[in-house]
Amino acid sequence: MNQKLVVSPSPHVHSGDSVSKNMYGVIIALIPALLASLWYFGIGALIVTLTAIVACVLFEWIIQKYLMKTTPSISDGSAALTGLLLAFNLPTNIPIGLIIIGAAVAIGIGKMSFGGLGNNPFNPALVGRVFLLISFPVQMTSWPVPVTSRFQYLDATTGATPLSVMKEGLSSGASFSEIMSEIPSYLNLFMGNMGGSAGEVAGIALVLGGIYLLVRKIITWHIPVSVIGSIAVFTAILHFASPDAYAGPLFHILTGGVLLGAFFMATDYVSSPMSKRGMLLYGVGIGVITVLIRVYGSYPEGVSFAILIMNAFVPLIDRYMKPKRFGEKIKTAKVQQQ
Repeated sequence: MNQKLVVSPSPHVHSGDSVSKNMYGVIIALIPALLASLWYFGIGALIVTLTAIVACVLFEWIIQKYLMKTTPSISDGSAALTGLLLAFNLPTNIPIGLIIIGAAVAIGIGKMSFGGLGNNPFNPALVGRVFLLISFPVQMTSWPVPVTSRFQYLDATTGATPLSVMKEGLSSGASFSEIMSEIPSYLNLFMGNMGGSAGEVAGIALVLGGIYLLVRKIITWHIPVSVIGSIAVFTAILHFASPDAYAGPLFHILTGGVLLGAFFMATDYVSSPMSKRGMLLYGVGIGVITVLIRVYGSYPEGVSFAILIMNAFVPLIDRYMKPKRFGEKIKTAKVQQQ
């Protein structure tokens, strides 16, 4: 009599997946980008990554054990993944204290204040990142360049990101072709030889990780393709209309957080739509908002803001684009026959 029978609506399907399996699968997919960040930014990337992961895991354990009075679930890998993604969105010379603050905001406000894993409407890592960007703009926009010494951290040489150079150049009246002479080649952009956040610079590493997620069916193609595709189409139209005033699609895709956001941030299970049509609309929204911020806004980058804005629309998207219930077509057909 102690065993309770739980009855739920059909269909009853079990895929063999689990929270921990998917979380650790995403972490494995991020390993190439982590190795690339260590190669380009040295010990700074290692310090930022380890600090963010340890801080996120520790804050979640403390909140669950002492505030929520529940059994800590840090072993499922979600807190570690939040820490890793937060680190990937930070400069590799940011002070440790700010990393800890960002982790506290990501876990405490972005995740646990809504009830923990499965209840957060916004991507926790991006909540921490945007909080730090708004609160500490100087430290969050001092981007290290690829190091010549692997042991530089706080004293690392800094420089502008390609997006910043492009934004300032176009604002001053320079043409796109003139600005490109001051920016690394497309091959270097794809390989990650440029300044920027720890985990967003190496496009080739992020693409490899994204392919791993798709092959393992941890994510579907709908969100990444719609995000990258909408950015490509929108920027191609602008560039075709005025080649000297707007950067081309390849530049926008290879710079900033587009690839990291499309494969690893926007695809967060909790804060993204459930239906395939909803995912496509969600991805297009992220792409369009990203381009609008980059081209017409004051910030050179807009991926983080775009994802958080579309996170807020997910409940509406799920409401109006939810999949049909199992057996609905059969039931409708029987009613029409009668």
